[in-house]
Amino acid sequence: MSDEYAGSLSKFTMTARLRDLLAIMERLRGVDGCPWDRVQTFASIAPYTVEESYEVADAIERGDMVHLKDELGDLLFQVVFHARIAEEGGHFDFDAVAAAICDKLVRRHPHVFGDGPASGVKGPVTAAVQSVAWEELKARERAAEATSALDGVPLALPALMRAFKISKRAARVGFDFERPQETADKVAEELAEVREAVDLAAAASDRDAADDDRPAADDDRPAADSDRAIDTGATSRKIFEEVGDLLFAAANLARKLDVDAEAALRAANVKFERRFRGMERLAAQRGENFEALSLAAQEALWQEVKRAD
Repeated sequence: MSDEYAGSLSKFTMTARLRDLLAIMERLRGVDGCPWDRVQTFASIAPYTVEESYEVADAIERGDMVHLKDELGDLLFQVVFHARIAEEGGHFDFDAVAAAICDKLVRRHPHVFGDGPASGVKGPVTAAVQSVAWEELKARERAAEATSALDGVPLALPALMRAFKISKRAARVGFDFERPQETADKVAEELAEVREAVDLAAAASDRDAADDDRPAADDDRPAADSDRAIDTGATSRKIFEEVGDLLFAAANLARKLDVDAEAALRAANVKFERRFRGMERLAAQRGENFEALSLAAQEALWQEVKRAD
């Protein structure tokens, strides 16, 4: 780090309120503290950490700055909580957490804190160029420890986000379609396999119905029922597997098209909810019971709301 930036960073000190937060956390975990806080572990509060992250994202999506301030505070408390548990176990403390992220940010921004441009790039560094350089630096850091290109993708990530990251890692080492159209064709292929699995399930159901109608000797029935249970289980697993492959292919297509799959699905959820509520309102305004309407009538309402959306 250059002397100029080292000097500018040194003027920042921990705020009084942050010190207060650390002291409050210490008291909560102390002998005379809160019984609930004292028994918590990394694992027991991890779900709360994830929940608070989603609440931050929700406040941002709603443009609610008042709640964003509160949710960021809740998320900061989660960081302090984990750091306190770690300190008690002799692993690290809050200062070490802050030091680690400071060192990482400085290391990954050589064009800001170093003496030269990022990753050997000549000229001004744009956001797009820096994004590439950031990924290259991360990849080099991972390569020093990893045994696979997929190492380090957290298992606890939402499945769609994890699929996006896994396919991105695979693409970085060349395992990727050249064109988005090829990726779209893969989605179509996986959808066809879902349809095939569903058709097989329907055929198996028809055979079961036919077997139920056919007289059988008493000693044949248990074996037939056992075979049917095995077939049904295998068919259900096949559909489960093929739907999973379809979702993974769709996430990979989103990546190939530079679309944030998680954000796109959230937006689709919001759109569906808005239109569905619109159908319910229209039905109520016309004195109709939405639930009692035929599917054709509900579809007509959907199209009406869609046109006005």
